[in-house]
Amino acid sequence: MVPAKTTHPSRPANGLLFIGILLIAVNLRPALASVGPLVDEIRQSTGLSNSHLGLLTTLPLLAFGVVSTLTPLFTRRFGIGGTLLGAMALLAIGAATRAVGWIAALYAGTLLIGIAIAFGNVLLPSIAKRSFASRAGFITSCYSSAMGLGASLAAGVSVPLARDFGLGWQGALGIWSLPAIFAALVWWPQVNRLRRFEHKRSFSEAIKHLGTSKLAWSVALFMGLQSFTFYVVLAWLPAVLIDRGYDAAYSGWMLSLSQATGILGSLSVPVLAGNRPDQRGIVLCLATCEAIGLVGLMFPALGLTELWVSVVGFVLGGSFGLALLFIVLRSHAAETATELSGMAQSIGYSVAATGPVVFGGLFDSTGSWTYSLLLLLLIAVLKYAMGWKAGRPGTVDSGDH
Repeated sequence: MVPAKTTHPSRPANGLLFIGILLIAVNLRPALASVGPLVDEIRQSTGLSNSHLGLLTTLPLLAFGVVSTLTPLFTRRFGIGGTLLGAMALLAIGAATRAVGWIAALYAGTLLIGIAIAFGNVLLPSIAKRSFASRAGFITSCYSSAMGLGASLAAGVSVPLARDFGLGWQGALGIWSLPAIFAALVWWPQVNRLRRFEHKRSFSEAIKHLGTSKLAWSVALFMGLQSFTFYVVLAWLPAVLIDRGYDAAYSGWMLSLSQATGILGSLSVPVLAGNRPDQRGIVLCLATCEAIGLVGLMFPALGLTELWVSVVGFVLGGSFGLALLFIVLRSHAAETATELSGMAQSIGYSVAATGPVVFGGLFDSTGSWTYSLLLLLLIAVLKYAMGWKAGRPGTVDSGDH
């Protein structure tokens, strides 16, 4: 695999690339995390049902599923740098569209946001493999933490922006176009620097190769099942807590807390996992902690809401960072990392897209959040079964068909 430019860039150039990666990562979650705390205001303003509100989280996930697998086609035409620049521009347009306030604009903007984020989701692991291969665990830790930071900030400030600053839910959703524009400006120099690869195989050959790999499927399903739970929590945690008598501001800050502890998980887990060839011990630790946190949330009488939210948030951040790291560790070359990332996130987010709607639908049909939380416990069992397989040493390039 031969990039079109030198493989030994200067430290300042790598520093600017690193800053650009972090800024893009920060922008990949606020447009999604800002919806949950505002769900009651959106419902009152639009009259949408829980299932329809769940689509505000599901639509981006559907876009992730479709666009992720097609991302290598865009990078072959525009390069990684150009594709990510376009993604930030599209993200800014989508966020601004949601500020219009019409229901059609709300969903159209959300779809554009999903398409934009899909490109970022797929390409950041590829850049880590290509430009920072010897420090993949550290780089993955940094940018996955930046994603968590963006989500935590958005979850915490959404209600104050809407109420205290008088922006309403429309302005609180639309304001996230501004950091996307800033990220695009900082990223601009990378358009010429990150040129296209000389590809060793066609797109169809790559898809066929990965489709027969058991390891690739394990990575993809681990990604999908962890995302299922993450986006359920992102969409519905405030609603669960409001239903139990907490006010909207507290519930929004609990979502922010879950994202904040997720940053700690994103910081620590990839670094620990990246320093060892076998990650199954870490998978087991995450599984145990997640089960404890979910059981705690199932029983309101236990109290300690902040503790259970923190534990679940830490695990979700850690498992997300681990899923991204699996893409890097289970790929021998950067081209394969892009292809595996596309497959894993396409399949993964297609699985995750069902989460918010099913979770909200279970509450609509039963009138209790307990059954919905039981579903998350079942998902956790399946997730860590896939993680156990993905955690074994090896790469998809070496053949495990």
